[in-house]
Formats: sequence, structure tokens, C-alpha cells
Amino acid sequence: MAGEESVRNKQVVLKNHVNSGLPKESDMEIKETSIQLKVPEGTKDAILLKNLYLSCDPYMRNRLKKLEGSYVASFQVGSPISGYGVAKVVDSTHPRYEKGDLVWGMTGWEEYTLLTAPEILFKIQHTDVPLTYYTGLLGMAGTTAYVGFYEVCSPKKGEYVYVSAASGAVGQLVGQFAKLLGCYVVGSAGSKEKVDLLKNKFGFDAAFNYKEEPDLDAALKRCFPEGIDIYFENVGGKMLDAVLANMRVHGRIAACGMISQYNNEQLDAVHNLMYIVPKRIRMQGFIVSDFYHLYPKYLEMIIPSIKEGKVTYVEDKAEGLESAPAALVGLFTGRNVGKQLVVVSHD
Repeated sequence: MAGEESVRNKQVVLKNHVNSGLPKESDMEIKETSIQLKVPEGTKDAILLKNLYLSCDPYMRNRLKKLEGSYVASFQVGSPISGYGVAKVVDSTHPRYEKGDLVWGMTGWEEYTLLTAPEILFKIQHTDVPLTYYTGLLGMAGTTAYVGFYEVCSPKKGEYVYVSAASGAVGQLVGQFAKLLGCYVVGSAGSKEKVDLLKNKFGFDAAFNYKEEPDLDAALKRCFPEGIDIYFENVGGKMLDAVLANMRVHGRIAACGMISQYNNEQLDAVHNLMYIVPKRIRMQGFIVSDFYHLYPKYLEMIIPSIKEGKVTYVEDKAEGLESAPAALVGLFTGRNVGKQLVVVSHD
């Protein structure tokens, strides 16, 4: 009987750490093992998941490095990488989960994952929206946009808001939240297609392609002649430097990520930090996992907004676990349009 319950388990395994430069598909490999479709006997508080969708996220770049003392552990060479995903419970000895439950949270980049101590895992209650949304809009990225904008930035109607990497999983939502509040919103992205999305689909007031701007300071002065009240920071480097010179008095910066720096051996210097003193700017870094207690509050706000068509979301889907390494690597060259996810299984 046990032999009949054993199935193939395809995995994305890390071949080597990538401490600098762009990660490559060849830094990962697809391996096949087998797994029993049951939690091992005597294992308490465990769940066996069938993974449906996996989320590709910029923070995973640091997990590809060999790091000590980071807020998130490095991936282990020779083991499957892990990240946020959507899954179905196949078997459970955990009191909070039962067979058939749909969940989102941390899981392995493989077809099936045995979690012996599920830490970040949420039961999916609303199934009348696309399940893929739980890799982004209704998952980690959405919660990040919500807490970064509302909790960290304390926005007010009529303020001037700038979002970098604005067509990504988080940025596209920050811009829409700001518009719903009655702010003036400008976003930047790295292609004409993405800039068009910002203006025509997400409702940004203006947008520009940073790759076509030889002078970022001039671009920001053109978009914000009165200056910037709120900057939602996803990029870092030269962009942060230009923004600091264009902030208004009592401006707020939510530092969510700095993707321009993740592959650099030598980090870019920031020259305009002195502006935070006379302009009384508050700049705060934040990690979404510190705010997951607010997830129910976020759902109360976002579910009606989705159903009323007030918030829209663009996803970039890669089909099959074999496509996962290319999908992850593509994040760092801006190949994706919208939220990058991997479809592992449709059922």
C-alpha cells in the first residue's frame, strides 16, 4: 500500500550560491525524487502540501547568496529553494489544517512539500477570486503594499506620491491605493509597455521610463514641480539619491526594497542624505512579516475593492516547475510584466 502512495516529486534545487552578479538559470537545476502522500507516522503538527502556484520575489536574490545574520536564511546548496506559494493540503496532523484546505505562505519549490513546523501559512477563505492572487495581490506582495503605504507612510489625501519599480508586484498596488485615497501619483518603470500599463491600466497620473532619462533629478522635477511627499522605495542607488533632493518638508520614504543593488559587489553610494535634516524627512525600512497581524484588516479593505473593480492586478505566469529558474532570474533584468508567478499544477 505504501508503495502505491509514493509519487514523483520534481524540485528546483540550488547548485551554487551567487554572491555577486546576475543569477543564472544554471545556478539551479531540476531534480526528481519521490515522496509518500502521507505525513510520516508519529510526526505531529505537520502538513503535506501539493503546490499549485509559486511566487517569484526580489527578496529571494539575497537568499541565493551565502549570508550570515540576514533577516531571511540563505538557500542551501543541494536542497530545494523555497518561497511564497499557494498550495492544497494533501494530509495533515496539524490541528489548524485539514485535507483539502487551500493555503498560502512559505513552501518549497517542488511539486509536494512536507512542512513539519509551518510558520508563515494562511488558510484561504475567499475562493471567489483567482487563486493565483494569493501569490501577490492577496498574499505577501499585497500585504507589503498595504502596510508600506498606509502604516509606514501615513498618507493624506492630495499628497504627491512617487513609486519606483511601479509595475511590479508591489508597486502596481501602491499606486492604486494612493489613487483611491485621492493622491497625485507618478510611477517609473523600465519599458514603454510598463509605462503604458501604469497610465492606462493602473490609473497613475503620470509615468516615465527611467532608462530613457539621462538625468533622474530633472525627470522628477518635471513630474513633481512641487516636490514629493511620499516615496515608495523599491530601487535604491541613483534613484534614491535623486528622490532625496526632490522630497518636500516632512516627506516620508518607505524603504521596501532596493533591487538595483542586489547584484552589485560594490553598493552605490548615496550622496544626498543630508536633505533628511532640513526637510525633516522620515525614512523607514520595513519587513512585511512584522505586520502579518494586519492581514485580516487588509483583506477587509481589498476584497470589496477587487469585487467592485476599484483595484486591478497584472500577473506574468510561467507554466511548469521547469520554467521556475528562468522566471526567477528574469526578475532581475525586468523581463516580467507585473507579478511573476509559476504555475506548478492547475488542480
